[in-house]
Amino acid sequence: MPPTTTRWPAVVSVTLGLFVIVTTEILPIGLLTSIGADFTVSDGTAGLMMTLPGFLAAVSAPLVTAATARTDRRPVLGALLLTLTAADFLAAVATDFRLILVSRVLVGITIGGFWSVGSGLAERLVRPASAGRATAVIFSAVPLGSVLGVPAGTFVGDLAGWRTAFAAMGALTAAVLVMLLLTVPSLPPVRTVRLAVLGRALRGRPVLLALLLTFLVVLAHFGTYTYVTPFLEQVTHAGDVAVTACLLLYGAAGILGNFLAGSRVSRRPRLVLGLAAGLIATAALLLPVLGRSTAGAPALLIVWGVAYGAVPVASQTWFAKAVPHAPEAASVLFTASFQATFSAGALAGGAVLDRTSPSAVMVAGGCVAALTVLVVTLAPGGGPSRRSTAATAAAARRGNPPLRAEEARPGGTA
Repeated sequence: MPPTTTRWPAVVSVTLGLFVIVTTEILPIGLLTSIGADFTVSDGTAGLMMTLPGFLAAVSAPLVTAATARTDRRPVLGALLLTLTAADFLAAVATDFRLILVSRVLVGITIGGFWSVGSGLAERLVRPASAGRATAVIFSAVPLGSVLGVPAGTFVGDLAGWRTAFAAMGALTAAVLVMLLLTVPSLPPVRTVRLAVLGRALRGRPVLLALLLTFLVVLAHFGTYTYVTPFLEQVTHAGDVAVTACLLLYGAAGILGNFLAGSRVSRRPRLVLGLAAGLIATAALLLPVLGRSTAGAPALLIVWGVAYGAVPVASQTWFAKAVPHAPEAASVLFTASFQATFSAGALAGGAVLDRTSPSAVMVAGGCVAALTVLVVTLAPGGGPSRRSTAATAAAARRGNPPLRAEEARPGGTA
């Protein structure tokens, strides 16, 4: 049943919850070298801070969603934010790198659970006519986390130390938790995602193609971007302020890329994903050559940011078409595959970095991104059809609720 009142404060609370989650997840990118130096571990080992949350999120996305299927969504979201608060404060007081990794395990559980449960709540918080706009507000947390959260966290880390950055995130998360409990109403579950539905979907060729494309492009991105700070410090010879400025430019470009892709992906999904992968390949391959200057590196990061801003919406479109009758299942599969590859990319990039150099990491990632372009070009069937994606977008704008996962039929065609 549609809500009788519009609860925009609740929408803002969920958005802020996702914002602090996204920021906490990628915060170590700007603080990686500082944390590694304090615990006398290599940059590649420090990259485990990015690897663990993704793998845990990939596992927790389906498990938390299924385990809490009959639980009111409000206390579930509150418990997940409380877990994130504990993780931030644990990182701030950690005396050993292993405690940092424990905190990142907690972050991973929060990511998978909150994204899978919270990202689809817009239709239950606002009237149908406003559901599309509310969904857009909730998903704006992703680029905002890159634009505001990471550069701000890096700036605080530069001024007062990385521990202060994590403590500040803990305090902010606690405040968001209080706001969420005050503004989000009781939300008894109205639909569930059964593991059997996910299992059937994974046997379909369209989902396998979506998984392959997501794996390649996300591997290319996070295998390189995770270590962009060591590159800027060691190759570009940028100082702390310049590194923060570069990250800010990248994040701002990501917002632009997100909106540009959002207006075109329903009509040209193959083009959007292929172009994004091509621009990532271009930026990563050129960084070792042009990124040695303080002008070349920011310019290439802007190109990279625009490109990556288009990746999540393009990837999610492919998954939505691959599982057209079970949008919640598509969301879980997207979250799980994205997070798992996020971690694999950080792990692979760290291994290359410890054995070679930051420039070699960029070249390796650029080659994988170029391979993504080839697969997008040659893949049979291309991707979601204009007709199906346009219909999906129109339904979202009208605020039509998705079918229940129990009603899902396996398969779907791309």
